[in-house]
Amino acid sequence: MHENEISEKIIGAAIEVHRILGPGLLESIYEEALCHELHLRGINLVRQQNVPIPYKGIKLKTDLRLDLLVEDKVIVDLKAKEELSKNDKPKLLSYLRLSKKHLGLIINFHVELLRDGIHRVVNKLEEISK
Repeated sequence: MHENEISEKIIGAAIEVHRILGPGLLESIYEEALCHELHLRGINLVRQQNVPIPYKGIKLKTDLRLDLLVEDKVIVDLKAKEELSKNDKPKLLSYLRLSKKHLGLIINFHVELLRDGIHRVVNKLEEISK
């Protein structure tokens, strides 16, 4: 499955979570609910995935920790805050580069309409031709 197809499924599941729970809860609650929703839809994921960071021939002692890695292709960075910081998108892009992934989604559940809380971050993603 291509990253774009996976992201559509993630967004659909996130919309369902937001529809039921609404804004204002803790990020950990949304993470658990989204994981359950993705599981119900038959989508594979790993929570709190550690990613080693190579640096000049060594592996740094501190790993990255991804909120969700879906179908081993799409990184999902979950948020539950009033607004994103200016560092959220560059941070996800760094995660994509270091983990050699091509698509990431920032999903901020603390919004009135979830579509306003979804941000796509791309790292050399090849589009599929239709």
